[in-house]
Amino acid sequence: MSFPLTPFSDDGATIEPEVFRAHVRRQIDAGTAAIFPCCGTGEFFSLTEDEYVTLVRIAAEEAAGTVPVISGTGYGWSTAARFAERAAEAGADGLLVLPHYLVKAPQSGLVAHIRQLAARTELPLILYQREQVKYSAAALVELESVPNVIGLKDGHSDLDQLQRLRLAMPESFLMFNGAQTAEMQARQYSSIGIVAYSSAVHSFAPEIASSFFLALRAGDSERVDLLLRTFYLPFVELRDRQLGYSVALVKAAAKLRGENVGPVRAPLVDPTRDDLNDLEALLRRGLATAGAEL
Repeated sequence: MSFPLTPFSDDGATIEPEVFRAHVRRQIDAGTAAIFPCCGTGEFFSLTEDEYVTLVRIAAEEAAGTVPVISGTGYGWSTAARFAERAAEAGADGLLVLPHYLVKAPQSGLVAHIRQLAARTELPLILYQREQVKYSAAALVELESVPNVIGLKDGHSDLDQLQRLRLAMPESFLMFNGAQTAEMQARQYSSIGIVAYSSAVHSFAPEIASSFFLALRAGDSERVDLLLRTFYLPFVELRDRQLGYSVALVKAAAKLRGENVGPVRAPLVDPTRDDLNDLEALLRRGLATAGAEL
């Protein structure tokens, strides 16, 4: 599943719709199973409503029903409902519910938050647990009874908790690995029956992402390990040098591939020159391993 970047002008003041259109088209043509615009990698937190609508509409136009378009929504439930309404107008097929803003809340509050949003949209909802949001099995069972709550994306990588959640839910309930650089833990998630995952790498190097995916599904452990050693592990180590690099490095790598996606918006920061140099060398190595070039 692909999470497109949001291209900004050089000063970060405006979005670049046609750059985004081309970016989404490349993601679809590379074989993604779904498009998730305006989520974490797409810097949802920095977008105005009008920018959001423009981006979701373009994604829906480019997908044209060939793959689902699941746009982000978040903040408090009233704001999330407003974005949900705009997403429906723009042609989204569903919503990824990002963690609510700032506060920690008990399980009853998490359930009430989702119920309030679900009552205000007919779009299917995939819940995203990470940071301050982590559902208990009882809470998720309660939310599964809400007709338009269809799945869970996990960003905690707590396999014990996930196993409890998975066993509590019907097989029709969607669950997928949404950890940062999800390929690093894809085998662990698969071991408990969660095989689908999101790929930020697909946003800039679908050749690497596809090579890994095909090797994993084929049970080719030797190739999986090769890609992990030569690309994914050093990418994660580079990502960990600075907060926010999980988005900033992805955007910088897309620019190295010739996509004019612009800078990240504050409070995120773009990579330093030294980190960019390391990223370029790493990207060349990863693409070579996947049989491609920069």
